[in-house]
Amino acid sequence: MQLVNSVKSFVRNDEGQDLLEYALLVALIALVAVAAVGLAGGSVKTIFTNIANTLSGAAS
Repeated sequence: MQLVNSVKSFVRNDEGQDLLEYALLVALIALVAVAAVGLAGGSVKTIFTNIANTLSGAAS
């Protein structure tokens, strides 16, 4: 019975909403970061490929 009362108290607690809002904010930031890295990944790969080709040409 004590467990049920603890769960009911937790559900009624307003502080839990703040935690949920922070969790959603962190998830949104992570999603934006993953999308940005995905979009920039092709450009970064091209830059490093060009650098590698230039260094290979200079070493020959």
